[in-house]
Amino acid sequence: MAIAATNTPSNSIGHTLTGAFDGIINFLVRIAESNGRMKAVERLNAMSDAELAARGLKREEIVRHVFRDMFYV
Repeated sequence: MAIAATNTPSNSIGHTLTGAFDGIINFLVRIAESNGRMKAVERLNAMSDAELAARGLKREEIVRHVFRDMFYV
C-alpha cells in the first residue's frame, strides 16, 4: 500500500494582508522607538530610584514628565 501527500504553499489573500499589516506595524514601532522622547524615557528608566528622586521624579511619573508638553494628564 502506498500513501501520497501533496503540500502546496498557501497564498491566500488573508496571508498576504497579514504580512502587509505586520510590515506597517513594525515600521511604525521603529519610528516610535527612534523618537527622542522614547530615548529619554529609556534613559530615565535606566536610572535608580535615588537618581530619579534627586531629579524630583518617581518612576511612575517618567512618561508624564517626558511628554508633559504634548499631553495633559
